[in-house]
Amino acid sequence: MVGLTLRRSSDLFGVSEDDIKKGLSETVFLRGLQNVLSGIARYGITMPQIVNAPFMVVWDFTHRCNLRCAHCYQDAQKALPHELDTDEAKRLVEELADAGVVVIAFSGGEPLMRKDFFEVAAHAHKHDIYVALASNGTLITPEMAGRIKGAGVEYVEISVDGKDAASHDAMRGIPGAFDRTIAGVRNSVAAGFYTCIATTVTRANYAEVPDIYALASDLGVNRLMCFNFIPTGRGVDMAGQDISPEERRDLMRYLMARTREGKGPEALTTAPQIAAVAVADEKGVPVGHFYAGEAIEGKTGLLADFIGGCGAGRLYCSIEPEGNVQPCVFMPIVVGNVRDTPFLEIWHSAEVLQKLRDRSLLSGACADCGNKYICGGCRARGWAYFGDIHAPDPGCINNRDYWESLLVGEVPVLPSQKKG
Repeated sequence: MVGLTLRRSSDLFGVSEDDIKKGLSETVFLRGLQNVLSGIARYGITMPQIVNAPFMVVWDFTHRCNLRCAHCYQDAQKALPHELDTDEAKRLVEELADAGVVVIAFSGGEPLMRKDFFEVAAHAHKHDIYVALASNGTLITPEMAGRIKGAGVEYVEISVDGKDAASHDAMRGIPGAFDRTIAGVRNSVAAGFYTCIATTVTRANYAEVPDIYALASDLGVNRLMCFNFIPTGRGVDMAGQDISPEERRDLMRYLMARTREGKGPEALTTAPQIAAVAVADEKGVPVGHFYAGEAIEGKTGLLADFIGGCGAGRLYCSIEPEGNVQPCVFMPIVVGNVRDTPFLEIWHSAEVLQKLRDRSLLSGACADCGNKYICGGCRARGWAYFGDIHAPDPGCINNRDYWESLLVGEVPVLPSQKKG
């Protein structure tokens, strides 16, 4: 029976039996599979599929930071008065593990500025959770990299927002940040982490993306992730730096081309329109909202309708330093607090999360788009620009009229910032 299932799955999805067997031997894969099956048992098969618990929780571990980034979604500076303490954090780890969460990505602020980071990260690793770290890299010395490794962290993502010190430091707000960040990248690669460079793409660095990719390749990292710019937090003040729908489309084409070449790091983006661009260019259908790989063989593309597109409140969520749960780090809508309510109760009962899982509620071109299940637009951008979680994502060329409604001259301006 098992052999038949393996063969049928292999034939259906174009994946080798050996790859399926390898996946079944890995704890992270099994946790994800159990999560999906539990979601189906609870909700049935839905489009998009509702899982029993988020695959990934991005945990903004502290509000404290040693940089002053212009686009910071958290407006991170000093630690908040009532951030979860060590014991609370470890109990939350256990709760997330019991819920079936597969990945915890520690972010901030700068998570390495909390002395108990290593203890809490090790606790997550002990409970078979895949542990990732999002950092500005400035504190990752060789010794620090060893401590991070010892805590069970497997994935390190370091933000680089320019090809050189001039452009990076201008965004990060601190002179000398670039050199320390690049040293942190080198130390992460040397320590054997799966290392990613993360770049928030704006008008300021759009033309530098090829140079940033070349830098990533020279540094030997595994991945370049280009983040959507979201005008939230401190980023509200630089909404005019957002790139146009056409620029975003061309960026996605560039990233897909680099990944298909296979000569350097894989190049991905958090923009869910990557799926629509891939379909339009006949490059296959990405299964995840930030996957930009080769065309998918077999019928694996069928999965995209069930797990593709923006995952906010559906495949992932965020937990803020004081325990507030949000659909996404870029969507500051509090749907509950883990100090008051069990996490899974929040996940299953919060009205905002339930609405984010219903693509029939989308508006604008997103509502009738044939790609709404593999894309659906970035919900955080709909919220940031129009105050509505189902509003059109103005970053898509199909919503160009909404983008034009934001322009004052050639510069996008939030509706709340417009005069007259």
